[in-house]
Amino acid sequence: MDVTVVVAVVAAAGSVLGGGGFFVARATVRAAEATARANRAAAQAAAEPAQRQADLAAFQAIRDGMQGELAELREEMVRVRGLLWSVSRWALRLRDQVADRGGVPEPPPADVDEYYRTGV
Repeated sequence: MDVTVVVAVVAAAGSVLGGGGFFVARATVRAAEATARANRAAAQAAAEPAQRQADLAAFQAIRDGMQGELAELREEMVRVRGLLWSVSRWALRLRDQVADRGGVPEPPPADVDEYYRTGV
């Protein structure tokens, strides 16, 4: 018998007896795993632009809310600052009235005195 005939007979016997089936099954499992990984990667890549749009919309909503809140805080600060100036002028007039009537006005608290001196 020739070597090629022996190899052919052994290969045929292995195929018939299922010897090659193990290697084919392993290759099929690996191919299925590779296909599943590729499908997951493709799905993730396809979903990424939509996720970015959702992230952008959420960021814009948060930003708009914070800008509105910031505008409200600025308006409140302007009102409080105006009130502070009014109270400050009123307190100075009261101090002057007490002094004009011969009384001795109480000294202002330290933080008020500092505000009168520095304006801050």
